Amino acid sequence: KPPVMVSRTAEFLGLTFDRSKIQAATEARLADMAERRSILAEDLLSDAERLRRQLWEETTVYSFGGKENSYEEHVFDEAPASEKRALMSTAAMAVDRSLKLVPAVEASNLDSAKSMLGSLGEALVAFTRTEDEQAVEGDGEA
Repeated sequence: KPPVMVSRTAEFLGLTFDRSKIQAATEARLADMAERRSILAEDLLSDAERLRRQLWEETTVYSFGGKENSYEEHVFDEAPASEKRALMSTAAMAVDRSLKLVPAVEASNLDSAKSMLGSLGEALVAFTRTEDEQAVEGDGEA
């Protein structure tokens, strides 16, 4: 019975099949990926805002053409209708993708999550500082 032999050998060697560390690592990795998606969603929203602003900014439209394949350009006070359509479409796509990364319900909880992460970071810094101070005090007494 090979499985029994493996289990007995592992027990003899002090090895276990405990997966709790793997589970913790997997949960940490999933949390990291969620944070990356959140950051990407924010970036996509910023992209959408930038694209939308371009609707009303001065725009240079250019083309190459004619028998001589010459370059022509014209500056408009704001984007022409065809460019506005393309900008709005691209901005809408960026918003849509951001919502797929972080749905609106999750986005409403984003501030509380950031606050919680900030508090956790402050607690870790305080803990580390205390540990360092205790280590220094311990060195002085020895």
